[in-house]
Amino acid sequence: MSDSQTWYIVKRPEGQCEIVPSEETTDKEAPDVTERWGPFNSQQDAIARRVGLIRSGKCQPV
Repeated sequence: MSDSQTWYIVKRPEGQCEIVPSEETTDKEAPDVTERWGPFNSQQDAIARRVGLIRSGKCQPV
């Protein structure tokens, strides 16, 4: 199961949220990330959660 990948939603200081693979969510980007949600087992799960975060006002649409 080495090809399994997890996904995260990261919120940037501008208020927009991006979906990024787990290998892109490292400590070196911590100053650029205000919040993080995840991990999600698929990109589709992360997209669905991001829609919910936008609807709840926690993220701005891109």
